[in-house]
Amino acid sequence: MSRRRRVLSKLAIACATTLVVSLSGGGASAVAGEGRVAPLPALGVLGANFNENLDQLSYPELRTARADWVRGFYALPEADQVPPARSGTIMALHDAHARGFHTVLSLKFPLADRSFPQPDTAAMDAELDRLDRVLPLVLGTADIVTIGNEPFVESIPAERDQRLNRFYETVARHVIEARERLCGSGCPTHLYMGALNRLDIPANRTPAVERYLGFVRETPELEGVDLHPHVPDEDAIQSFLDYTLPRLRSDQTFLVTEFSLVWHWQQHMTDPIPAAFAKRYGYVPDTQVWQVIADAIAHPFPSREWDDLLAESPWFESEKHLLRDEMARFRGTGRLAAAMYGFEQVPSMTAGWNANKPPWLLNSVFATLTVQPRGSGMSAPGYAWLDDFRSLQ
Repeated sequence: MSRRRRVLSKLAIACATTLVVSLSGGGASAVAGEGRVAPLPALGVLGANFNENLDQLSYPELRTARADWVRGFYALPEADQVPPARSGTIMALHDAHARGFHTVLSLKFPLADRSFPQPDTAAMDAELDRLDRVLPLVLGTADIVTIGNEPFVESIPAERDQRLNRFYETVARHVIEARERLCGSGCPTHLYMGALNRLDIPANRTPAVERYLGFVRETPELEGVDLHPHVPDEDAIQSFLDYTLPRLRSDQTFLVTEFSLVWHWQQHMTDPIPAAFAKRYGYVPDTQVWQVIADAIAHPFPSREWDDLLAESPWFESEKHLLRDEMARFRGTGRLAAAMYGFEQVPSMTAGWNANKPPWLLNSVFATLTVQPRGSGMSAPGYAWLDDFRSLQ
């Protein structure tokens, strides 16, 4: 059996199993009607996240990691600059789909520097027009479309209220109607709302977030919500689940298209490097972690040197099984559809590097920019992540 057939067979079996369980349990909301695709079941998969760099995905690296799922986001303003059919992101989405990969695309509305367009205005019409140029290229191809990337981050703080809700509810209804019109009742693209950040902080559980989750719960065409738990410690991730899952329908699942301990890493960027590492590689003892990473950015290290830096740093070594631990947590809910983890270092992670820049590059399965490449189109793996990523497939 070919790789593509194996992947699709697994998905078909999982969907069929969920449908049988729903029928036997009498859960009408989870039963697919005639001609309709069943809701995405709790597949519990772990895939590769590329954010804005989906066009840079490496198939040799994906095969090495045994990854079947890939995720990126598309920023809607790009539609005014490049015809969507020529977008690197959209073309990569189609190419990955044609190669047998499952795909997740988040629709990103960057509104941090302008007010939310409101319903029945020219500004909203312009937003929906962009959507109408993108959706025909996405619906029926992407396995999952997430409506919104990080609404409560990509917006003006003072407008994270009913204005945010009205905007995203309008967009969601438009996408739902477009899916029915363009793709039919049997459309294989599943719809989620995304994504919620820092729900471990009680102050972020605002009335607007409650309304956001209420809209997801009350809209039958939406299969759940996306979460982005970037946190300072692993225990904080449980707060996302404890808050979110009771606010969804029992038949809904959730996504985690991004997660990491980036804020934990950042707390240690000004730590002195391990003494043994400093002696071995000729650094003065009070050199700080961020300064060594700057050296790796300027002149990528051999794998051994990069691995030694992180393995000998207790703040990193103690968390090297984050993927294993958190996938067990997510899967343990019985409601995880798919999780995605940062796959490659990209230039935005290293640009303007300093002690205060969030060290996203420490999350990456492949250390594309800080470690010397292996050759043959392959980046070197980052320390710790690849083995667990492979074993979790």
